[in-house]
Amino acid sequence: MKWINTLKLLFLFSIFNISNAQNYYLYVASESDDTVSLLKFSGKNIEEKERISVGSFPTEIEGPHGITVDPNGKYWYVTLAHGNPFGKLIKYSTETNKVVGETTLGLFPASMQISKVTGFLYCVNFNLHGNMKPSSVSVVDAETMTEITQITTGSMPHGSRISSDGLKQYSVAMMSGELFEIDALSLKISRKLDLEDHSKMNHDKMNMGKMKHSTVKPTWVIPHPTQKILYVAGNGSDEIIEVNLDSWKITKRIKTEKGPYNVEISPDGKYMVATMKSVAKTSVWDLKSGTLVKTFDNSTSVSHGVAISSDSKYAFISVEGIGGEPGIVDVIDLKNQVLVDKVEIGKQAGGIAFWKKEI
Repeated sequence: MKWINTLKLLFLFSIFNISNAQNYYLYVASESDDTVSLLKFSGKNIEEKERISVGSFPTEIEGPHGITVDPNGKYWYVTLAHGNPFGKLIKYSTETNKVVGETTLGLFPASMQISKVTGFLYCVNFNLHGNMKPSSVSVVDAETMTEITQITTGSMPHGSRISSDGLKQYSVAMMSGELFEIDALSLKISRKLDLEDHSKMNHDKMNMGKMKHSTVKPTWVIPHPTQKILYVAGNGSDEIIEVNLDSWKITKRIKTEKGPYNVEISPDGKYMVATMKSVAKTSVWDLKSGTLVKTFDNSTSVSHGVAISSDSKYAFISVEGIGGEPGIVDVIDLKNQVLVDKVEIGKQAGGIAFWKKEI
C-alpha cells in the first residue's frame, strides 16, 4: 500500500506544479531590424514566440525605439523614430499583433507610457536633428490615435514615465539636464528641476549659446510605485539621482559604473534595476537598505532597457549588440540574484515592455 500512497502523492504534486506553472510575456523592439519580438519566459527558459515586422518602407530603417503596453493589456504601441520628417506612433492588438491605428508625432519620438486615469499616451520627442533646442512631449488619445497637443519641455527629452496614480508624467531632458513634471489632467508643466551638481560644474563651459550642455545627461526617470520619490539615470555623470517629490529637491546621488541608461523599480518597491550602457552591465539595488546587491555582466555589449515582471520576480534586460550582432534579452531572477537565461532577437534590441503573467 505504501507504493500506492507514494504514487498518489507524486500525482498530486505534479498536478500542483502544473496548476502553478507561470508564463511571462513581453515585447522588445529591435531598432536596426524594424522588428518587434514577442517573448515568452517559463520561469526557466525564454524564447521568441513571434517576430513582427513594423514600419511602412521595407527599403528603409525606420527605427522602432520606444514600446509600451496599455494598462489593460489589450494593445501595444511602438514609436518609429526615423520618420520623414516626423516619426510615428503605431498601435497593435496584443491578440493578433496586427496594426489597428497610427498617428504622426514629432521629431524622433522615443519612450512613452499611458495614464490609467486619462487614457492618454505621453511620448517624448527626442529630436536628434539640427541644433540643440527645446523639444516636446506628445499627448495622444490612445483610443482614437489622435495627437491632442505637444508640450514643450527641454532639449532631447527621454524616459517618459507615469506616476502610479496616473496623474503625473515625468521626463528628463538629456542635453539641458532638467527633470520635468507634467500634470496629466491640465496637460501643463507643473514643475521642473535642474539636475546639475553645481558644486562640480565649470560655469565657463556650462553655457554654450542660449542653451547649456548638461554634464549629467539624464536619460531616464522612474517614480517609485508607493513612495514620494523618483530616480533619474545620470548617463553623463555616472550616477542615479534620487529626488523627493514633496520638497522637489535632490536628496541623494548614487555613484554607479559608467553610463547608467535605463532605470526601473519592481512593482513591490523592493528593487531598483539599472542598465550600465557603456560597460555592458546591469546593477540591482535593495531600496529598503539602500545597498547595491549585485552587478551582472550582460550577454553582449551596449545594455539598454529594463522591464520587470508584475510579480517583481524577474527583470528582463535588452542588450543591443554591436554592428551585425543580434540583440539579446537577459533574464535576471531578482530573488536569487542569478542570470537565468537569454534569447537572441533582432539587431539593436532596445525598447522593452512587460505584457502579462499567466498561469
